Amino acid sequence: MSVTPSETPIRAPFVGLAFLELGRCIMEAGATLALSPVLAMAPRGDGHPVMVLPGFATSDSMTALLRNFLAAQGYEVHPMDLGWNFDHHTVGENGEHIAERIRAIRQASGRKVSLVGWSLGGVIAREAARRDPDDLRQVISLGSPFSGDPHATNLKSFYQFATGNDFSSDKMLERYRTGAHVLPIPSTAVFSRTDGITAWENCVSDSDAINENIEVVSSHFGFVTNPAVFQIIADRLAQPEGNWQPFVPRTPLSSVYS
Repeated sequence: MSVTPSETPIRAPFVGLAFLELGRCIMEAGATLALSPVLAMAPRGDGHPVMVLPGFATSDSMTALLRNFLAAQGYEVHPMDLGWNFDHHTVGENGEHIAERIRAIRQASGRKVSLVGWSLGGVIAREAARRDPDDLRQVISLGSPFSGDPHATNLKSFYQFATGNDFSSDKMLERYRTGAHVLPIPSTAVFSRTDGITAWENCVSDSDAINENIEVVSSHFGFVTNPAVFQIIADRLAQPEGNWQPFVPRTPLSSVYS
């Protein structure tokens, strides 16, 4: 999906959506369980390793439902296994901790690793793809604010307090200035205009033959519980290595894709 950046300033989502996040996430998880027979028909995996990265101020426990689904689809699934995600405090000032984790998984499996990152986890996954593309097969980001205006989030103050990162610093501004640039490996950026935490405009990438954006109806926390998102991830991961193709909805859940 090609997304044209807006000329208007990017703003944080309507705060009322943030208060609906928990309820929506629970309903999305219920829908995933109810639709498990449909999801079981999603494309099967080829056994390659997939690491799932959690969002800001969460741990691997938040991605358990998604990881269980991917394991059932036939992947060698790995948690981030670096504790609570507080950005550079967790993955290393220059990403060295997450890079070491990726290399260890690749060496153990003998195969390139796919990264699925939710929210901040997707930002980290995209940065890893720029730094160590040879170790990675593809990147899927879920509601990840990697571009645009870093201030356009309803967690701005909490993020800056918890991480010590200043959105006005040169390092953070550079992260967002270059974040939308295409990656050297296949990437899929999944976003929602009804995201209650971060502006959807911050979650889309430039696109080309191997970089795409997919819109879905989801809450921010629902990206790791939503059945439509699960279907997208399964479809993207199941592509043969070296033969990546853009996403085309072909399932009973197609009506919720945009």
